[in-house]
Amino acid sequence: MKKTVLDYALKVRLPVTVFVIILSFALTYFISRPERDGIGYAPEQPIKFSHKLHAGTMKIDCRYCHIGVEKSRFATIPTPSICMNCHTIARKDKPEIIKLTSYFNSGKAIPWKRIHRVPDYAYFNHSVHVNKGIDCKNCHGDVARMDVVSQVHSFTMGSCLNCHRNAHEKLPELARQIKNGPDNCNACHR
Repeated sequence: MKKTVLDYALKVRLPVTVFVIILSFALTYFISRPERDGIGYAPEQPIKFSHKLHAGTMKIDCRYCHIGVEKSRFATIPTPSICMNCHTIARKDKPEIIKLTSYFNSGKAIPWKRIHRVPDYAYFNHSVHVNKGIDCKNCHGDVARMDVVSQVHSFTMGSCLNCHRNAHEKLPELARQIKNGPDNCNACHR
């Protein structure tokens, strides 16, 4: 009798239990991957802003609004005063521009929700990448075609290392100008 129970446990219960554990792990891993990687993240912003219109149709360079991108680690999020360079005249009767004007007149920053984020423990410098000629869309996707910006690429260590180690494959148009990026730990973990 004991041998039959033990045989049943080893032949049926153990494999079923192991299968359920592996299946649960695999499902959890793949279902939660976009959340872990941030891919698809597109929070609702306080002002509806179309990169497709501004960067795409109107061809406004990223650097006009994200002024710090060539000089500092951070691209900076535009202040209301940058937006008002055009919107004191252009389309000022539209509801979203009226919201923008109220932020500008009150002297308050627009509480934009950050979309692209490198973890706090990793050092990243926008200016180094931009000044080497690496186009913003290599990391941020083609925002000039996005009405609502979302994260389209993973900002994991593996993604960064893949580009740093294979820059010539990833950026063939810059193959003569750039070398592979650093891939030693302290380049990013400072």
